[in-house]
Amino acid sequence: KSSPIASEALTDTMVSNVILCLLALTLAPRVDASANYLIGAGIYDITGPAAEVNMMGYAMLKQLTNGIHFRLFSRAFVVADAQNKSRFAFVSIDACMGSQSIKLQVLKKLEGIYGSLYTAANVAISATHTHSGPGGYLQYLLFDITSLGFVNGSLEVIVDGIVESIRMAHNRLQPGNIFFNNGTLLEANINRSPSAYEYNPDKEHYEYNVDKQFVLLKMVDEQGHGIGMINWFAVHGTSMNNTNGLISGDNKGYASFLMEQHMNGIGTMPGQGPFVAAFAQSNLGDVTPNTRGAFCADTGLPCDYNHSTCNGKNELCRGIGPGKDMFESTEIIARKQFDIALELYNAANIPVVGPVDFRQAYVNMSNYTLEVDGKMVHTCPSAMGEAFAAGTTDGPGAFNFIQNETQDNPFWDAVRDLIKAPSDEQVKCHHPKPILLDTGEMHKPYDWQPSIVDTQLLRIGQFVIAPVPGEFTSMSGRRFRYAVNETLKAAGFPGNTQVVIAGLANTYADYITTFEEYAVQRYEAGSTIFGPHTLNAYIDHYKKMASDLATGRATPQGPTPENLVSIEIPFPRPVLWDSHPFGKDFGDVNMDVNANYKVNETVTVQFWSGNPRNNLMTNSTFLTVEQQQTGGDWKVFRTDAFWDTRFHWAHTSTFSGESLATIMWDIDATVPAGTYRICHYGYQKSLFETPKPFNGTSSAFKVAM
Repeated sequence: KSSPIASEALTDTMVSNVILCLLALTLAPRVDASANYLIGAGIYDITGPAAEVNMMGYAMLKQLTNGIHFRLFSRAFVVADAQNKSRFAFVSIDACMGSQSIKLQVLKKLEGIYGSLYTAANVAISATHTHSGPGGYLQYLLFDITSLGFVNGSLEVIVDGIVESIRMAHNRLQPGNIFFNNGTLLEANINRSPSAYEYNPDKEHYEYNVDKQFVLLKMVDEQGHGIGMINWFAVHGTSMNNTNGLISGDNKGYASFLMEQHMNGIGTMPGQGPFVAAFAQSNLGDVTPNTRGAFCADTGLPCDYNHSTCNGKNELCRGIGPGKDMFESTEIIARKQFDIALELYNAANIPVVGPVDFRQAYVNMSNYTLEVDGKMVHTCPSAMGEAFAAGTTDGPGAFNFIQNETQDNPFWDAVRDLIKAPSDEQVKCHHPKPILLDTGEMHKPYDWQPSIVDTQLLRIGQFVIAPVPGEFTSMSGRRFRYAVNETLKAAGFPGNTQVVIAGLANTYADYITTFEEYAVQRYEAGSTIFGPHTLNAYIDHYKKMASDLATGRATPQGPTPENLVSIEIPFPRPVLWDSHPFGKDFGDVNMDVNANYKVNETVTVQFWSGNPRNNLMTNSTFLTVEQQQTGGDWKVFRTDAFWDTRFHWAHTSTFSGESLATIMWDIDATVPAGTYRICHYGYQKSLFETPKPFNGTSSAFKVAM
């Protein structure tokens, strides 16, 4: 028996790709008088290795994937003008961040399918910033250290999923209209570095120390039926903490799930419905979902306000979410975003009208020169400060580094110098940051951090999306948006022009604080890699692009970054073999279900299994919950992409290769009474052989209301 959820493959030949591209250009639908745009939306699975791969975000060596809470997806939106002459693709991925390796590989595949239709200029890839996805897919060495190297399995599934989601959106292009709306979302985010924010002289202009603005685009067909939705709201994907090993889209991924279930019908298989809902990321740099604040794990008292420490140590200072555990906290923050998104979507009535256009440029941020307050200044080659190693209240660091510290530590300076001592010029350029890692001057075995970043603006009428290559703090984002918006309006854009930041897009170049926040050197400032003038440099550059966009001028593309994928050092080791105890087989039940369950109870079953890295089960599932039908047949009711299921995997013996898969299903009040069973699907590998599929089935059990 094979998995009931079919997997798709990229199988087009070059000849058929050329034919499809020509057909798409010559036979694409034209917009009639009642529709302003061509719109398409697509979604595809990008979940990645569910075992033994370091999770990206918290930089915790021991935080390895060991199963799936719910799956990760790429959500793509293609928008073209009425004449089908100009288009762009905006993609939101359930991942920690976008990266140059992802975008460069995606562009290579898109070129093979569509020629020059989709390029670096009109494709934007922004990430939701979940910290519960597999890592190892970025192309710079620093980001792959905790994953012990490059993980090709993580990169390939993301790249292929993005390409497939864009292909789906492209093929679904149809006449339609776009509306936007915005509102205020409270009690879903707070500032995790409030002491740094207070140094901003313009803080008095704002009611809150984080953005509460929730901006939404509604996309409908000619009849007003929903095609998709994108919204932007600033909050970290850290509701799931650094003890979690289950792959999860965190609060934004679950909010997307809720919206897609609502629009496509409750029970629709995730990733299968026509309506696509992206809860995209914005200027989240200093913004946490852990809304109860930061407290000391040992005393229960609030952490030190300026340093986020407990008795002088950072390790015990942890942010606490609104729920009783990380799962409930994720659900609470997700439902808050879903609730306001649904409200704004239903009420959206401001039409987006005007051309589809874009500008893009690669910029060398290691030495960007600009004028600030009548003085010429410049950015610096990248470097990480000591405050970076202190971590945040979402995920504390180690070795007793602390935030809000501008004095060099002689011990750590000595350790740093063993790796690479920064030049005097570099120390002066980054002042007052104490440099811990001089990454901009470290190029062996390849570059440790980017110098060239991907910058971009996407226009739909009076609505402008600004994909940015990092994490802007709340005030950085506000200054940035204001500067871009004012530049556009000064050059002729209408008074109701809306600019949104799409964070963690195309390249990951860490954080962007204000000049004043940088001087304080909390975590975000220690991670502002191009020095104190980073924000002003980005504003200067994006204002030039905005002016080009408004006046129709071309933007010089700048220096193209090198694709480092071919020289990255790979990890992890391949799966050598799987095994099972004598007298058992793969898929056999080790611990069976009970005979009867009620609402609010959890079904648990355990199977002898194989390593999930043998087959990622992309667009498929490691589990199904099946409901018996009247005639005795079984129908899939849940997969591992649903919120209420959990798939845990663990070795019982690493040497022998024996492992168990534990599957859990939480029964809520929406589950109809009936007879159910749970099935497990996977692949097992024998030494020197290719993996082979197996499956197992629990006993049937009854659910009573």
